[in-house]
Amino acid sequence: MSNSSNGPTPSPGWYPDPAGTGRLRWWDGAVWTDQFSAPYAPAYAPGQQGPGPYAPASYTPERPRISSETPVYNPMIWIITLLPLLSVVLLLLWNPEFRLITIGSRNRTTIDPASIFTPAYFLLVFSGFATYAVSVLLAYFDSERLKRDGVVRPFHWAWSFLSGTVYVVGRSVIVRKVAPDRGLVPVWVLIGVIVLSIVVSTIKMSATMASMISSIPN
Repeated sequence: MSNSSNGPTPSPGWYPDPAGTGRLRWWDGAVWTDQFSAPYAPAYAPGQQGPGPYAPASYTPERPRISSETPVYNPMIWIITLLPLLSVVLLLLWNPEFRLITIGSRNRTTIDPASIFTPAYFLLVFSGFATYAVSVLLAYFDSERLKRDGVVRPFHWAWSFLSGTVYVVGRSVIVRKVAPDRGLVPVWVLIGVIVLSIVVSTIKMSATMASMISSIPN
């Protein structure tokens, strides 16, 4: 799209192809790209004096691809992906010392349930809330970063309210569409983190249960 009147440059969007193909073509704010949509039906908004960005009826334009030099990873997405490891580390630091107490009229000896409430236990519980809050915040900044880098309609950050895992997977799928052969590394890293978490948690809880059983007098 040229701007011979020295007016403001049109914003990025879908516009009628100046080559007359009858399709919409993506204008990135500086030059025409090679991204095309389906045929369009021109429509003017109330009070509109000239053609602006179009959107064909009942049609969602494909996202234009970004440059191969545009980075698709940043510190925010890596932190979201690796944050679950914090709980794994704190779980390893949780080593309750089971105490015995006597209850009932028959003086029955059992394990004190309060034995599990160590400082590491409370840190472990707090880390779950902190991880959730930080993931939502970083998902917002990551989504805004993708927009600045030219990703049209990136995966919405509000999905992170469900979980950081949902955001990482959805974000990776969208990035993969606009940057072929890139964008899925966080998913593979996330899978590794989940598998590691399951293995460590299983081993730790088995060891804890064995310790608790051994503390019970015969």
